[in-house]
Amino acid sequence: MAAAASPLPHLADPIALMDDISNWLAVHWLQIALAIGAGIAIYLALNFLRELVKRVCQREYVPGLVTVAGRAARKTGHFFMMLVAARLVAGYANPPELVLATINFLFTISAAFQVAIWLREIIVGLVERRAGQEGAESLAMAMGIIRILVSVAVFAIAAIVVLDNLGVNVTGLVAGLGIGGIAIGLAAQGIFADLFAALSILFDKPFRQGDVITYDQTTARVVRIGLKSTRLRAVTGERKVISNANLLQKEITGQQRLESKRVKFTLGIVYQTPIELIARIPEILRQVVEVEGQVYVHAGMVAFGTSSLDFELEFDVPDPDDTDYFMSRHRVALSLLRRFNEEGIAFAYPTQTSFTAAPDGQMIMPYPQPAKTTESPARRSARQATSE
Repeated sequence: MAAAASPLPHLADPIALMDDISNWLAVHWLQIALAIGAGIAIYLALNFLRELVKRVCQREYVPGLVTVAGRAARKTGHFFMMLVAARLVAGYANPPELVLATINFLFTISAAFQVAIWLREIIVGLVERRAGQEGAESLAMAMGIIRILVSVAVFAIAAIVVLDNLGVNVTGLVAGLGIGGIAIGLAAQGIFADLFAALSILFDKPFRQGDVITYDQTTARVVRIGLKSTRLRAVTGERKVISNANLLQKEITGQQRLESKRVKFTLGIVYQTPIELIARIPEILRQVVEVEGQVYVHAGMVAFGTSSLDFELEFDVPDPDDTDYFMSRHRVALSLLRRFNEEGIAFAYPTQTSFTAAPDGQMIMPYPQPAKTTESPARRSARQATSE
């Protein structure tokens, strides 16, 4: 990495330099005094502005983005503010070349790293704001790594900018950092994939901690969203652990924050039910659902079953997160049984009659038959003669 000439002039003659500074102080003492006064005023103004922003951003009504900006403003350093003031007033005092070059040199370094600090605080603040309060616990575990990654990135860029402004050839350095970053990324691509998947879960919020979700054939409650994996508790009691990247590749069905949840009942009615009563069944079902406080959708006859007339009822349970979905369905079922008993509507159940056969192939009836009497030949002849 080749280095160009230093921005500071070569100090070949210290005695001549001291003479220049002495002459400058003697000739321009008034301009120097005014510049120092102006610099102090600028520094005090910048410090007052920083404190003002700090106080304003502590108020509860301030929007989130302003709070993030205030958080970055609080990280403004005193050294940077002093160099800003010196840089603004240096030209009015006609300083020697060495003094002006020194101020510019220090200002370049402080400005680059101050901007890096601002960017780090803004990025981290936006990450925390986007994750929201629901992901605070999971985000707290990730913030350490996030802050490290952001700090390395912004300060590396700041260092390159400083070196470039100082005349250093940074082409080789940038190429080396790029190759190193690719190597690290390939070596830890699984870890980074799960890490960014965790951030995607926190930002996009396909589900949150405490939600009940279904993926593949598993229904479970989310216990914790970690950096690499998500831990769940299945409805059957087992503990499930799945990597974040793998989980996001699946189709996830959320069971939380539903506006309503639909219930479907299939009812079988005996064929002997009168036609007039069958025609009233949809209205009876609607009345039962509405009396129980549920939302009626539709009901009607759907099929001629093998042993029943099949009806279908659908209704919605509103706000299933706050109401007991299973008990709501149970109460509707009990009300249906009670109402059908009052109306004389009988539920059908499968019936079957078995027939057997004798060895000679004659059918044996499943119920008793009257006994047959055997008539003798003499009695048969007497009966025939009487009839003649």
